[in-house]
Amino acid sequence: MPAATIVIPTRLDSSRFPRKALADATGRPLVLHVVDQACKAVCAERVIVAAPDREILDVVTAAGHVAMDTRLDHPNGTSRLAEVAERLADDLADDAIIVNVQGDEPEIEPEAIDAVVAALDADPDADMATIASPFGPDQDPGDPNIVKVVTDRRNRALYFSRSPIPFDRDAVGHAPRRHVGLYAYRRAFLPRFAAWPESPLERIERLEQLRVLENGGTIAVAEFECRGTGIDTPEQYTAFVTRYRP
Repeated sequence: MPAATIVIPTRLDSSRFPRKALADATGRPLVLHVVDQACKAVCAERVIVAAPDREILDVVTAAGHVAMDTRLDHPNGTSRLAEVAERLADDLADDAIIVNVQGDEPEIEPEAIDAVVAALDADPDADMATIASPFGPDQDPGDPNIVKVVTDRRNRALYFSRSPIPFDRDAVGHAPRRHVGLYAYRRAFLPRFAAWPESPLERIERLEQLRVLENGGTIAVAEFECRGTGIDTPEQYTAFVTRYRP
């Protein structure tokens, strides 16, 4: 398993759930649950929380982990990750692997992190990698909030969509796969990605990874059954607290 730097971009001003990074109904701030999971990955050479908020940075460092103060004006987590990648340029080779673990994924499987790193390592020509997972019994492939992915025979992404893809016209029984927003990048690719303007398909689907495909980039896709879910709303956080067993 190759070593990787895991970066957890987060911030306090989440629109649907303000201050969720520090929600602590479990007795531990949400962001530290994410750090705990990331540190369990075999590939984890180091784990860095990247945030513009002093409260988050102080909580992370007080717990004995690494935090990096980043700019406030980033439009998304990938842009924040690109700042970290540029600041680590003297310490990491161009092809070093950086993993983006979203700061609201307290149940992310460490094995999924290892899977996405292994997929990128196994495809030297790929710029980045991500995860495809089977749909669970309670998940609807027609739900536009669940992103779908299709791949080629080399397990590289062909397209991502909020619509059901591929369309099984003759009902041959193809099982759709959902996309899991876990990404591994080569360090030198991240600043390039962040510098590209929003692409037409990205704008239509509201899916940032389409910018890579529209600019000719290559995304390796690992197959992994992910069961963890992210926290977008207070209701989802309440459900996580109910499930949590220290």
